[in-house]
Amino acid sequence: MAKSFLSPRSDNASGKPSTVAVIGLGRFGGALALELEAAGTEVLGIDEDAERVQSFNGLLTHVVRADSTQEEALRQLAVHELGVVVVAIGSDLEASILTASRLLKFARPTIWAKAISEPHGEILDQLGVHHVVRPEHDMGRRVAHLVQGGIRDYVELDEDFVLVRTRAPQAAQDRPLDILDLDAKYNITVVAAKPLGERWQPTRAHTVLREDDEILIEGSPSATEAFSRLP
Repeated sequence: MAKSFLSPRSDNASGKPSTVAVIGLGRFGGALALELEAAGTEVLGIDEDAERVQSFNGLLTHVVRADSTQEEALRQLAVHELGVVVVAIGSDLEASILTASRLLKFARPTIWAKAISEPHGEILDQLGVHHVVRPEHDMGRRVAHLVQGGIRDYVELDEDFVLVRTRAPQAAQDRPLDILDLDAKYNITVVAAKPLGERWQPTRAHTVLREDDEILIEGSPSATEAFSRLP
C-alpha cells in the first residue's frame, strides 16, 4: 500500500465538507462521487476492482484501489482525517459491514452507508452508523406515489412528513390562500407555486393560484396524496 497522498482540507465555513471519501464505485457510489465532484467537493474514490478504479481516473480528485475492510489501508489513505465517508458497497454484505465497523473506530468521520436490504440496514444501525441510506426501498416508496398520477414529485422528509409537487386543484384556485384555509380543510400547506412559464416562488397569505399552476405542498403522506387527487 502506498503512503497517504491525501491532505484533506478542513471543512469550510458553510459546513460543507471539503473532501468526502466514497468507498465502492458501483452504480450508486459512482454516481454519488461524480455528483459531489460536480458540486465542487473533492472526492477520494476507493474500490477493490482495478478496472473500476481505472474508469474513474481523471474524473475524481483522487481514486485508488484498496481493501476498505483493512483498517491500516484506510489510515494510509488518511480516511480517518476526513469529515464524511460514504460506504457505497453494494453486493458484498460482509465487506460493507466490516468497512463500517473499521470506520467507526475513528473519531472524526461522519459515516453514511448504503443498505441493500432491511436486515443489512438493521445491522448498520446497530453498529452505530450515523446515516443509513436505503436507496431501493426509498425509491420504491417514491415511485409508488408517482405512478398513481396526481403527484409529479415526492420527497419524504420524515416518516410522516413529505414534500409533494402537484398541480393546483380547483379547491385551491382563484382565491387567496388565507381565505381558502387549506391547512384546516385538508391538513396540507402550500409552500411554493409555479405559474405556467414562470419560476417557483414561495407562497404568501395573499397568493392566488390558477388552473395551470404547479404547487409544492407539505404534510403527511395520506393528506398530500388525498389533496393531489382532488379535481
